[in-house]
Amino acid sequence: MRGADAGLGRPPRALVLTWLALLGLVALTLGLAYVPLGRMGIVVALAIAAVKAGLVVTLFMKLFRGPVLARVAAGAGLFWLAILFSLAATDYLARNDAATGNFSLPTGREGSR
Repeated sequence: MRGADAGLGRPPRALVLTWLALLGLVALTLGLAYVPLGRMGIVVALAIAAVKAGLVVTLFMKLFRGPVLARVAAGAGLFWLAILFSLAATDYLARNDAATGNFSLPTGREGSR
C-alpha cells in the first residue's frame, strides 16, 4: 500500500518535502520581518504567503486532482475574497486624509458652562 491508503505507515515523500518547504518559508518570513525592506516588505511577505497557500492547495488538499465540486467551491471562495478585497480597497481609497472643518476633540465638559 502506498500514499493515503498506507494507514499509519510512513507518509509519502511529497508530503514531507512540502512540509519542510512550508517550514522553510515560515522561517524566511520570520527572518525577513526583521530586515528593513521599506514598502517592499509587505510585497515580499504577501508573495511568500501566496507560495505557501499554493503549496497547501496543490499538495496537501490535492485540489487539482479532486472532484469538480471542490474546485468550484474553492473558486467561489476566491471570487468572494476578491470582492471583499475590492470593497475594502474602494473604502480605503475613497477616504479623505485631510481633516474637514474646524472641530475640536471632545473633552466631556462641553455641556457645563
